[in-house]
Amino acid sequence: QVQLVESGGDTVQTGGSLRLSCAAYIYAASTYAMGWFRQAPGKEREFVAACDWSGRNLYYADSVEGRFTISRDNAKNTVFLQMNSLKPEDTATYYCAADLSGPPALMKGEVDYWGQGTHVTVSS
Repeated sequence: QVQLVESGGDTVQTGGSLRLSCAAYIYAASTYAMGWFRQAPGKEREFVAACDWSGRNLYYADSVEGRFTISRDNAKNTVFLQMNSLKPEDTATYYCAADLSGPPALMKGEVDYWGQGTHVTVSS
């Protein structure tokens, strides 16, 4: 049973933009902290961005601060990741994550649900 479904991955040129979406099919999804991780080939999965249940408290990895924006629409049980000024090093599979405990746990990878991933390639 798939509970988090990502979409929006694509191939873009350096400097381009993409918007990822994650639809949550979880009971009481609006009460969960939501976030994004990524995993590049040959590397470990790393935290990218997170938001609390309200979407008012946002958290970012240093590598994406100022370029990526996380947001959520609780009416649609969907979280977004707007990615601007993309770089080749942003190439990775991006995973959506949800955790009831809140952003601190989620950011450490202590996650209740993972999505299956959507691939982003940034060409130079």
